[in-house]
Order: sequence, then C-alpha cells, then structure tokens
Amino acid sequence: MAGFMALRPALIATFTWGLVTGVAMVKSGLTDTMAAAMTLLVYAGSAQLTSLPLIAAGAPLWLIFAAGCVVNVRFLIFGAALHPYFRDLSWPKRLGLGFFTTDMAFVLFMPRYADAPVRGTREQHWFFLGAIVPGWLTWQASSMLGIVLAGSVPTTWSLDFAAVLALLAITIPLATTRPVVLSIVAAGVVAWLGQGLPLRLGLAAAVITGVVAGVLAERALKRGGARPTSP
Repeated sequence: MAGFMALRPALIATFTWGLVTGVAMVKSGLTDTMAAAMTLLVYAGSAQLTSLPLIAAGAPLWLIFAAGCVVNVRFLIFGAALHPYFRDLSWPKRLGLGFFTTDMAFVLFMPRYADAPVRGTREQHWFFLGAIVPGWLTWQASSMLGIVLAGSVPTTWSLDFAAVLALLAITIPLATTRPVVLSIVAAGVVAWLGQGLPLRLGLAAAVITGVVAGVLAERALKRGGARPTSP
C-alpha cells in the first residue's frame, strides 16, 4: 500500500503516456493486434516510440533492436543500483522484477531505502511491488484504450506534447535537493545538444551524464560536511 500511495501521483502521467503510445503505434501502421502485442511484450514507452518510425520505414531488424537497447540503457544503471535489495531472490524472480521495473518506481524506491541499514527486507520487496504493479496495470489499460481510439484521433492533435507536460508535472516536484537539480540540468543540456545523434544516443548520454552529475554532487556535499539542502 505504501508503494502504491507513493506512485499514485504519477499514475496520471503514466496513463497519458500510455494513451499516446497506443495511438502512435496504430498511426505508425501497426494493426490493432500487433500494437496490443507490442505493448504487452515490450512495455517500454520510450523504446516503443523510438522503434515506430524505424518500423514504418522498413529499417533492418537489428537496427530496430539496437535503437531500443540504446534508449533503455539506463536500466543497466537502475539494475546495478537495485541489485543489493533483490540479490537474494531467485533468478526468475529478479528477471520478472526487471521486466516490470519503471523509471518512476526506481525514483520512488531509492530515496526511501538508499540509507537502509539492512537491504533486501520484505518491506522493501513489497514496497517495490506496490510501485510497479499499479504502474503496469495503468500503462496497459491506457495503451489499449489508445489503440482502440486511434482511428478517431486526428493527427493534428499534439498528444505527444500533452504527455511531456504530464511527465514534467511529476518530475519537477522531485527536484528538492541541489544534487537532483544539478542532475536534471546536466541531463537536459546533454539531451538538447545530442538531439542530432543517431539511434537516440543523445538520450543515453543524457541519462549517464545526469546520474554521474548527481553522484559527484552528492559526494562533494558529503566531503564538505554539508547535507543536501533545498535549492
């Protein structure tokens, strides 16, 4: 329940993003069945939206997979950070949790348990489940709704912009410390400069830059004997 309550404010953004993705899949030429299979099997909005133009253009399969992997490279970082909390679970369970893990679940989990003296407790496992399961259900429901409504949505509607605004409404309140603000600024600058890079490499570079900037800022504050303060 604690995981669900922490995630609840983000469900509006999740619903909007899933709805946009569902519409985009059908608008890109996928059949309803193919779009439904994609949202159930892939479950990665950024990777799905990245691959759609390549699929529509008839790009080679290896290029489509490469683009999706580059966009989702951030989950390698997430997995490394989450490993101490779930390493005692069996490999199939860890694989299942990895599939359902989202950016927002990671963002909500780590600040809550980063300084926990004991890692891998039942409380931590259940909190994580409480954060990822409602997110998955909301995403699937909104994506399926988008697939159904795609035929009646005009192409002139800027649904992608609406999804960005919804995500910003969730992300901005999380910027409560100077390391977080520095991470956001650093990632934003790199993402903007890297827009022209192929395979969305600019996005991957932005993720890595943001994480590194945040870690370095946190260490600098600790070395200076200061605690993270509000900007």
